[in-house]
Amino acid sequence: MTNENSNYDLVVVGGGINGAGIARDAAGRGLRVLLCERDDIAAHTSSASTKLIHGGLRYLEYYEFSLVRKALKEREVLLKAAPHIIWPMRFVMPHTRSLRPRWMIRAGLFLYDHLGGRSSLPGSRGLRLATDPAGQPLRPEFTDGFAYSDCWVQDSRLVVLNALDAAERGAEVCIHTACVGARREGDHWAVDLQDQHSGANRTIQARALVNAAGPWVSRFLQSVTGRAEQAAGKHVRLVKGSHLVVPRLFDHDQAYLLQNDDRRVIFVIPYEHDYSLIGTTDEAFEGDPRSLSISDAETEYLCNTINHYFQRAITPADVVWSYAGVRPLYDDAAADASAVTRDYVLDLDTDGGRAPLLSVFGGKITTYRTLAEDALAQLAGPLQLAARPWTATETLPGGDIPAADFDAWLAALGEDYPFLPPGLLWRYARNYGTRMHTLVGHARSLDDLGEHLGDGMYTAELDYLIRYEWARTADDVLWRRSRMGLHVSETTRQAIDAWFSRHGAPEQPGLTGEAHRAAR
Repeated sequence: MTNENSNYDLVVVGGGINGAGIARDAAGRGLRVLLCERDDIAAHTSSASTKLIHGGLRYLEYYEFSLVRKALKEREVLLKAAPHIIWPMRFVMPHTRSLRPRWMIRAGLFLYDHLGGRSSLPGSRGLRLATDPAGQPLRPEFTDGFAYSDCWVQDSRLVVLNALDAAERGAEVCIHTACVGARREGDHWAVDLQDQHSGANRTIQARALVNAAGPWVSRFLQSVTGRAEQAAGKHVRLVKGSHLVVPRLFDHDQAYLLQNDDRRVIFVIPYEHDYSLIGTTDEAFEGDPRSLSISDAETEYLCNTINHYFQRAITPADVVWSYAGVRPLYDDAAADASAVTRDYVLDLDTDGGRAPLLSVFGGKITTYRTLAEDALAQLAGPLQLAARPWTATETLPGGDIPAADFDAWLAALGEDYPFLPPGLLWRYARNYGTRMHTLVGHARSLDDLGEHLGDGMYTAELDYLIRYEWARTADDVLWRRSRMGLHVSETTRQAIDAWFSRHGAPEQPGLTGEAHRAAR
């Protein structure tokens, strides 16, 4: 832990999307911010989503109109803020008469088109699947359907970019650093931090503390802050969501939303060029969120859904990768896990005017930015914060693409970097946006990108990820800073492991200052 500063306005605990979003917003308003994460950034829930920026069409059935409106408005904001990692996607919904009547779906899609003030995405329409190309992979009994628009996001990169922007605006970002104790001392918090590798301890002071620990939010209140009475008043409901990745089931770039007899829906999404992503399940979960995996029953459930709709059947043997995450939803006492609200609740505890503690319950990746704004609004009084909200009109790092037109910008990049193979150019552009200029630097040939470790992985990229994005291991690179883990061979993975072993990483890479600001 290299930063000697011990006084902060705000300490944010939790390096998922909500914690990173709050840290970014706060740093941009001039607050002295420290963000700490026990593991890697986006190590848990925020890298295990269905990877959608969406209003949540099915939430309309539960009368969550306010949440859907808020999410649909955010869809437009985020699409402009990060056009490199967020892009439009068209969804096809085959109609099953026995589940939902046609009029209900039409009404829902009409609301979905108009509730959030859609401006850049095409509206919904009916489909004749018997003649539409989207119907070709489906079983012949599905003759009609609907199409509507939403957006796709590289979820873990969204978290990293929020943390990166926070750091560039002055925040201190500490990964592999656990908050092991926090107590009020007069008008501030004394916060105990522990490096998870070295075991080194550090105590800092903060005017306010944010508990964005996700699935551990209640546990943090009880065991770290000792605020058991506050934890007793509000709870998270842990809902497990699991996904399968299989070789691609269709050749076009549209996704599918499939209805099930249990009224749950399953998405089937084009993924990483060569694959289809299938999910998610909704199951109540109890236990340690750090150690979970998809169950055999969940795998069978997802496979059966695909086989009900698609001509090409799949079995568990077709699965090339699977992942599971726990969503920390606010417990609204809904009987069905699928019906639990995806909205968030912010709980501010000032203990009679003392140093504030704000706890984040629930939320979804699409509304993380408004959650951060609401969090700062609640802290504005205690912190005497006058700075106004700002994130709605600012791009995320790498997102300053002219007119937010990724395709036009990519075409121009080909002229700037003629030596980059098209696939590598696309991947750099999609992952890093305009920051790829920092990654590539003055390279004029592939040899200038450093050692080739295999499968398009050059050491220039690893150097960039260590310096600017807190990467410390091969898994950080292959599964959270990218999804190259699906594409590289075991030989390449071992070569990356060996490279990290030879070169190591800073004890606390990429905190604040020139290293981050130079990337701008």
